[in-house]
Amino acid sequence: SYRGSAASSSQGDIAADFALSQMGKPYQWGAAGPSTYDCSGLAMVAWAHAGVSILHYTGDQWNEGTHVPLNDMQRGDLVFYATNNSDPATIHHVGIYIGGGQMVDAPYTGVDVRIDSIYQPGEPIGAVRP
Repeated sequence: SYRGSAASSSQGDIAADFALSQMGKPYQWGAAGPSTYDCSGLAMVAWAHAGVSILHYTGDQWNEGTHVPLNDMQRGDLVFYATNNSDPATIHHVGIYIGGGQMVDAPYTGVDVRIDSIYQPGEPIGAVRP
């Protein structure tokens, strides 16, 4: 549904706290819980808990909110990664910001949902507040 402005910081806290509660669950491509997740599935379900509906695909999530500078992120903001940071069409990963330069993400097959530095997958292409 259309929203005139980005989510509140309290909604971001709900999304971030939910993501943290899923730590240790296995990565599975295309999964959106409750027992396994991929990166965008985790983001989608975390924001659903905050009452915000976003699509499952990272390319859609990139466009589903307000773009915020990396130095202005709030808990719950989505951090995106691309193979080419000048081309949003190459976005392939997303994490949920939890503060202090860290995010919760479902990295890849064989790795459980965990906390990573936002620079662990490389320089983010940007961040979105759903």
